[in-house]
Amino acid sequence: MTEKGNRSEQAYLALRRAIIEQAIRPGDKLREDELGALFGMSRTLVRQILGRLNAEGLVTIGGKRPATVVTPSLDDALAVFEVRRALEREVIELVMKRWKPEYAKTLEAHVEEEVAASGAGKERVSIRLAGEFHALLAGMSGNPVLVRYVSEVVSRCSLILAVYGRPHSAECGVQEHREIIRALKAGDVAAARRVMEHHIGEVEARALIATQAEESRSLGDVLANYVRNAGRDKPASGSVTRVPKSGARKERR
Repeated sequence: MTEKGNRSEQAYLALRRAIIEQAIRPGDKLREDELGALFGMSRTLVRQILGRLNAEGLVTIGGKRPATVVTPSLDDALAVFEVRRALEREVIELVMKRWKPEYAKTLEAHVEEEVAASGAGKERVSIRLAGEFHALLAGMSGNPVLVRYVSEVVSRCSLILAVYGRPHSAECGVQEHREIIRALKAGDVAAARRVMEHHIGEVEARALIATQAEESRSLGDVLANYVRNAGRDKPASGSVTRVPKSGARKERR
């Protein structure tokens, strides 16, 4: 790799890591001239880097406005987790078929990095490492296409958590990763699938997506059922409640 190519790759990795670690947050602008000055490269190279991040769903580019870190919508978030569940199930299947004892050591060493980052109060690093655990596991599947898609969807989940996530202990994720490793070491594919499904469900729950989707319903959605039942809930005959005037007492006849 040429010096220019190496510098471009380093800049891409630095920018990508900053987004995943949520140091640069959804909605933040990424100005070409500022990035060019920071990394010591032309705006042409900066555009190429931003194009790579755009292809991964991390950055929005287009028009005369500066590139921005993607702010996922609720629909985006739900779609991403649907795809992630499917991908992670396939990862479990393929990794189990190709399982080697040394894989457990590699995964366990990575989990210890997660523990160390959390213990040192490096929350952003811990977030990144938690996602990289899944990319590392996907790499053991032997399928480079699967690795690519898992890495992309895990990165998008980081953005979703940045927008919708609630505070939680990193220990939760660490424990879930350990349970996945134990299931794989035991050679129990059904248990490994079950643990992974539970883990992804927990990650989604931390994002509070279901709650946010519920709160985002329109007034029409909320009242639809009441409108349908309005005719069935008429007051009983002879029981009319009068709305009292200000300062007056209610009376029922």
